[in-house]
Amino acid sequence: SQVIVHDVNELTEKLFPIVEAMQKHFSAGSGTYYSDSIFFLSVAMHRIMPKEITQIIQVDLDLKYKTNIRDLFDEFDNFPEGAVIGIAREMQPVYRHTFWQYRRENPQTKVGEPPPDGLPGFNSGVLLLNLEAMRQSKLYNQLLEPTMVQKLTEKYHFKGHLGDQDFFTMVGMEHPELFYVLDCTWNRQLCTWWRDHGYSDVFDQYFQCEGEVKIYHGNCNTPIPED
Repeated sequence: SQVIVHDVNELTEKLFPIVEAMQKHFSAGSGTYYSDSIFFLSVAMHRIMPKEITQIIQVDLDLKYKTNIRDLFDEFDNFPEGAVIGIAREMQPVYRHTFWQYRRENPQTKVGEPPPDGLPGFNSGVLLLNLEAMRQSKLYNQLLEPTMVQKLTEKYHFKGHLGDQDFFTMVGMEHPELFYVLDCTWNRQLCTWWRDHGYSDVFDQYFQCEGEVKIYHGNCNTPIPED
């Protein structure tokens, strides 16, 4: 097998002009830090990787695998027509919180509501990037344009700090057809921060996950259960 190591500075240099416009909406702290661009790598991966790479799985470091990662590649075969990215739902009410203003103005909305019928947003800890589909999707590439990002952040009154995850979540509210929703067992998040920060009454509707876990995600430094 072949291992290719990429230079972070080189990647950032290519990324920055593409994602600069969205950084101010989805970065922690104020201002647009050049180094923050790397948190948006997945968003523009199709523009940075060589054309012969058609599919990539991007994962966080705080994961524990209970199955062969090769099985995850098979999920690419389940993408419906038009979908470019495979991603699991966010398992805390973080976006119920972030979209509070939009939700107040649109009481009937599914935005920020829990599964199975709501749109709780996404978690980018496990990402299936179909680079070929991303390159070919006119819609997806339009959504990367600064004017489109601006338009959507204004519509949803959106201000986030979670990088690519916020971008995918916001776009998913508008164009769910771009995403193939991975089963929660592929990204079983363990963080319970929002349970203790005002959302205990609805927390479990977001947090529950049926089935045998394939990947644990110890987000917000949550310990991962021992075997």
